[in-house]
Amino acid sequence: MKIGKLTISDLNDLIFKNIKNSNERILSAGEIGSDCAAIEVGEDVVYLSTDPITGTNSGLGKLAININCNDIATEGISPTGIMLTILAPPHTQKEEIALIMKEAQEEADKIGVSIIGGHTEITAAVNRTIISATSIGIGKKQNFKKRDSIIAGDRLIITKGVGIEGTGIIAFEKEIELLDVFSKETIQSAKNLLDSTSVVKDGVIANKFSKGMHDVTEGGLLGALWESSCFYNLGLEISYDKIFIHQCTKEICKYFKIDPLKLISSGTMLIVVSKESSDVLISELKENGIEAFDIGMFTKSDEKVLIKNGERLKIASPESDELYKVI
Repeated sequence: MKIGKLTISDLNDLIFKNIKNSNERILSAGEIGSDCAAIEVGEDVVYLSTDPITGTNSGLGKLAININCNDIATEGISPTGIMLTILAPPHTQKEEIALIMKEAQEEADKIGVSIIGGHTEITAAVNRTIISATSIGIGKKQNFKKRDSIIAGDRLIITKGVGIEGTGIIAFEKEIELLDVFSKETIQSAKNLLDSTSVVKDGVIANKFSKGMHDVTEGGLLGALWESSCFYNLGLEISYDKIFIHQCTKEICKYFKIDPLKLISSGTMLIVVSKESSDVLISELKENGIEAFDIGMFTKSDEKVLIKNGERLKIASPESDELYKVI
């Protein structure tokens, strides 16, 4: 099997066919395009999400907090708590564990989430440190977003640009090689993108306008678009020239011959809004220091199309992330 998340067909065949929802309090469970599970608790909804950090050894604490809390932010709320599991190989030094937790706490402080538990273990079962986390958020049941409110003509907005997390990871992991090709300034700009991997602020601001949101992670923007199209049972039409790509991302992706639109991009929130709300939301995000871009819309067709240089290109089911061609 290929490195990375399971393919959509493998997810369906190996995972989803073997699990079922047997509790009426579960409003939303695992499926393609869904970021969180949702459980009804009285007048509230508890949102839960879990993800590991496996693609890098750099900034593990920071990424563990942001990547997991981003999923909660797709519901337009700030996360309440997060639990961390650290599995480290026998050669790990105590200082390395301490650094991970220091980074995690610093990032948790920035977004107002509490680290409330977890597990830490030294084990020969891994050859490098792996962190897996579960994030928790609490919202009002009356604000639970139903997918059937999203219709053809609704606009798709992204924040910050694409390839954010992947560019930062590559810059850290391949720094020595990249220094032979690019300036220190370019590499530092790429590294700095890891400071933009949180979308909690994006999600909270977008909540009063959005009809739905999706966190852009493995598979990049095209993967997130494909998943969202399936989740809402709508086609989509995306304009390539409306998609913002940081200059350092363009250069690094060109050097490694990878597609920035298929590169892991925690830090990018995909937001669905009505046509009437698009400009208003973009303005509000910008007023709060978050760049945002209207890149296309949902359609009645079942086609998933990227328009590039006048060509209508089919957006295919996501496969292994471009990151794994480099790392």
